[in-house]
Amino acid sequence: MASLSLQPKFSLHPNNSILHFHPQNKPQIIFFTRKVKIKTKTKCSSIDPQQQQQKQRESFTRKKKSVTETEKGVDPVGFLTKLGITHKAFAQFLRERYKSLKDLKAEIFTRHLNLQEMASGFEILGTHRHKEHRVDYMDWAPGARYCALVGDFNGWSPTTNAAREGLYGHDDYGYWFIILEDKLREGEEPDELYFQQYNYVDDYDKGDSGVTIDEVFQRANDEYWEPGEDRFIKNRFELPAKLYERLFGPNGPQTIEELGEIPDAETRYKAHKELHKDDPPSNLPPFDVIDNGKEYDIFNVVVDPAWQEKFRNKKPPLAYWTEIRKGRKAWLKKYSPAIPHGSKYRVYFNTPDGPLERVPAWATFIQPDAEGKQAYAIHWEPPPEHTYKWKHTAIKPPKSLRIYECHVGISGSEPKISSFNDFTEKVLPHVKRAGYNAIQLIGIVEHKDYFTVGYRVTNFFAVSSRYGTPEDFKRLVDEAHGLGLLVFLDIVHSYSAADEMVGLSRFDGSNDCYFHTGKRGHHKYWGTRMFKYGDLDVLHFLLSNLNWWISEYKIDGFHFHSLASMLYTHNGFASFTGDLEEYCNQYVDNDAVKYLILANEILHALHPNIITIAEDATFYPGLCEPTSQGGLGFDYHVNLSASEMWLSLLKNTPDHEWSMSKITSTLLGNKNYADKMLVYAENHNQSISGGQSLAEILLSQGNDKAPQSNELLLRGSSLLKMTKLITFTIGGRGYLNFMGNEFGHSKRVEFPMPSNNFSFSLANRCWDLLEKEGVYQDLFRFDKDMMKLDKNEKVLSRGLPNIHHVNDTNMVISYLRGPLLFVFNFHPTDSYERYCIGVDEAGEYQVILNTDERRYGGQGIVKEERYLQRTISKRVDGLRNCIEVSLPSRTAQVYKLYRILRI
Repeated sequence: MASLSLQPKFSLHPNNSILHFHPQNKPQIIFFTRKVKIKTKTKCSSIDPQQQQQKQRESFTRKKKSVTETEKGVDPVGFLTKLGITHKAFAQFLRERYKSLKDLKAEIFTRHLNLQEMASGFEILGTHRHKEHRVDYMDWAPGARYCALVGDFNGWSPTTNAAREGLYGHDDYGYWFIILEDKLREGEEPDELYFQQYNYVDDYDKGDSGVTIDEVFQRANDEYWEPGEDRFIKNRFELPAKLYERLFGPNGPQTIEELGEIPDAETRYKAHKELHKDDPPSNLPPFDVIDNGKEYDIFNVVVDPAWQEKFRNKKPPLAYWTEIRKGRKAWLKKYSPAIPHGSKYRVYFNTPDGPLERVPAWATFIQPDAEGKQAYAIHWEPPPEHTYKWKHTAIKPPKSLRIYECHVGISGSEPKISSFNDFTEKVLPHVKRAGYNAIQLIGIVEHKDYFTVGYRVTNFFAVSSRYGTPEDFKRLVDEAHGLGLLVFLDIVHSYSAADEMVGLSRFDGSNDCYFHTGKRGHHKYWGTRMFKYGDLDVLHFLLSNLNWWISEYKIDGFHFHSLASMLYTHNGFASFTGDLEEYCNQYVDNDAVKYLILANEILHALHPNIITIAEDATFYPGLCEPTSQGGLGFDYHVNLSASEMWLSLLKNTPDHEWSMSKITSTLLGNKNYADKMLVYAENHNQSISGGQSLAEILLSQGNDKAPQSNELLLRGSSLLKMTKLITFTIGGRGYLNFMGNEFGHSKRVEFPMPSNNFSFSLANRCWDLLEKEGVYQDLFRFDKDMMKLDKNEKVLSRGLPNIHHVNDTNMVISYLRGPLLFVFNFHPTDSYERYCIGVDEAGEYQVILNTDERRYGGQGIVKEERYLQRTISKRVDGLRNCIEVSLPSRTAQVYKLYRILRI
C-alpha cells in the first residue's frame, strides 16, 4: 500500500518555460551620467554623479567579494601550482577553459533546473508508463518533420500513434512527444475521472476501496482550510452576487447621477475599518494597510507575520490524491496496455530526404531480427512477478582495486555466446575465490557486430540482448555485490558506431544530429562517428547515459575507453613529446574536455562512491586532479605503456638484454600521479582477435601446441609470475587482470568473423585447464596468493615504493613499500647466493612470497629454513642496513619485517 507521507515526484520537461532557473552570473552595473533626484519620505535631495558612481562601484565590489567567497577553493591552474609547473600558454588555456565551463553551465541552466536534471533525461525520454493509464514516448530528432511510433502493437502503421503539432507534439529544440492511450476493454466504461491514476505494481491500491472522489475532496478541504478561510471557496459566487445586487438590484442606483462619485481608496478603507471595528475576532487573514504619506494613491498591504508564517508552512493535501489511485488488478480489468510488454517497435520519421525508421535512441532493450540486419526496440515492462528484486546494498569502495576484466560472451567453455546467468553462476564465484575485489565488464552496452568486442556501440541505454535480458543483468550486478565485488562498466563515449539502421548515425536524416559534420564527424582511422560535445542536447544524452547505468543497474564505476580519440581532432594519432603546448593547441577538442569535467563533477556529486577510470594514451595533464584545481576529476588513470613494454620484451628482446631501468621507469609511469595509477601486465587487447597473450608467447610454440620441454615450461612460468608480481606491487592503487590470464590461459580469443568462417571455436575460455594438476593450477595458486598479499598487507594502498636498487648488469631490482621488501632477479642464467640488498630498519625479515616455490611450479631452490634473514649493519644502496639474500635466476621474493632490533 502507498504511504500518505510519500512526497510526489514531478518529472519536468527540460524545455518547460514555467519552471526555468535563470542564475545571475554577473551583477549589472548602471552608471548615471546626470544628476539623479532621490525621493525620500521627507524631502528630495541632489547627489553628485561621481558620488553615485562611487557608491555603485563599492556595491559592485561587495558583490564581487561575495561571489569570490562562494568560489573559495577554486583555482583554474591549481594543479600547475602544486606541481611547480610554469607554462604561460597552458595556464592561460586553463583559465579560459574555466570561464568557458562557467558559461556552459549558465547555458545549461537556461533549459534545465540544475545539473541533476541535465543528467536525468532517461526519466522522461524513451518510453515510460504514465500513471494515467497511458505510455509516453519522447525522443530528440531536430531534423525530422513528422514523428510516429510504429510496431507490432499498431500494425506498423505510421499514422496511428503520431506526434501532433500544437499539442505538446514538438517543441523548438527538436523533441517529439507521443501519447499512447491504453485501450479500453470491451464492455468496460471509461473512468469517471479524467485524471484517474493507477498503480501498476500492486494488485490493490487505496482507490479500490470504493472511496468516491467527492469524499476525498471533502476530507482534503477539511484538513487544509481553517474555519472561515474557505467561505468564498464553498460559495464562490457570493461576492460577485452582492456586488451585482448592489449595483444593478432594485435598491441600487438607477442612473449615473444616483451612482455618484466613487470614493478614493483611502476613504473606502477607513469606512470599512469603521464599519467592522466591533466585529468579533475570526480566523480570517489579518490584513492591514499602512499609509507612508506618499502622494499617489497606493497603500502597502501588510500581514501579521505569525499568520503569514503559518500560511507558508501549510502543505497542500497531495497525499489524498493517492487514495483515488487504483491498483494493477483494476487497470488490467479495465484496460489493455497500449504497448504490451515485449512488443517490437521503431520510430518513424518523415525527413526532407524522405521517410525512414530508426531504433529509438533512448531504448533500453534492443534485439535484431532473424536476418541480423534490421534491429528493433523491445518494450521492456515486465509484470511485477518477473521484475528483479534487489537483495544487496552497494559496496563501499576499497582503498585498492584488484580488478578482474571480463567479457560475458566468451566467459563459457562451450563454443557459443554465454549468457548473463551463466556468468553469474560460474564466473563470479571463481572471481571471488581468486581474490579480486572488482569486475570490469566489456561489451555490455548494445552493439551490432559481435566481433567488435562491444566497442562500436549502437544503443547506449541498452544491455546487449546477446547475453540475456535487463533483469538478468541486474541479477548479475546484485550477486556480484553480494560477493563483495564492485562492478565497473567499460563505457565508450569517445565515439559511436556508424550504423544508421540501428545506431545514432543520421538518426533524424540529418548528418549533424549527434555528431559533427564533414571529416571531423568521422574517426580518422576507425570509421566511427565523433560526438558533437558542444551541443547541449548531446551533452544531455551522454550525461544521462552515465547516470542511467548507475540508477538502473547500480554500476559502481566507469572505465572511460580511448579518451585520446575524443580529446583531439586528430583522434590521438599524432606524436607527443610531452610539451604542454601539445595539450592546448588547435587540435584539442575543448568541448570534449569540458564534457569529461562535467561528467566527473555530476557523477561524484550524485554518487559520492562512484569510481571513474581514464584510459588515455597521451596522459592529458590534470587527468586525475580535482576539477576545482583545473583537472578533469578522474579517480584513476590507466598505465597503457606497461603491457606494451612486456609484449615488446617477450617477443623482440632476448632475455639477457632486458633493461631493468626501463622496466622500473615504465611501470612507475608519471611519478606525480603514480598513486592514482591502474596498471596491468596484459588486458583483453593482448588476448583477442589476432593478439597474443603473454601465456601464449611463453608457454606455447604454436597456437594450440603444448609446451615442448620442461626448460621452456619453467622459463615461461617463471617470467609470467615475475612480470605479474612486479607489475602488481610497484605501481599505484589499482591492478587489472583479464579473464583467464590469472592461470596462464594460453589460447588466444577470436570472435566469429568472416576470416574464420564465423567460428566460435576460439571465442571461449578453457576453464577445464584448472581441473588438472600442472602449470595452470600452479599459476592460479600463485595469482591467488598475490591477491591475498594485498588483502593482508595492504600493498597497493601504501605509499609509493622506494626503488633503491636497480642493477642492469646483474638484472636485479629491489624496492621497499612499507614494511615489505621486494627483490627480483631477471637474469636468465646467473644466480646469486649472498646478494646484498639495502634496508632501512634493522631486524629480522621473513619471506612471505617466493615465486620459486614448488607449489607455484618452481624448483624450490631456497628452502624454508632460509626464509628468515637478519640484517647486517652495513650501508648498502644508501640505507643504513642490509640483508644477504639467495637469488636463483628468474625468481622473486617478498620479505616482511618480522621483528625490529633496537640497538
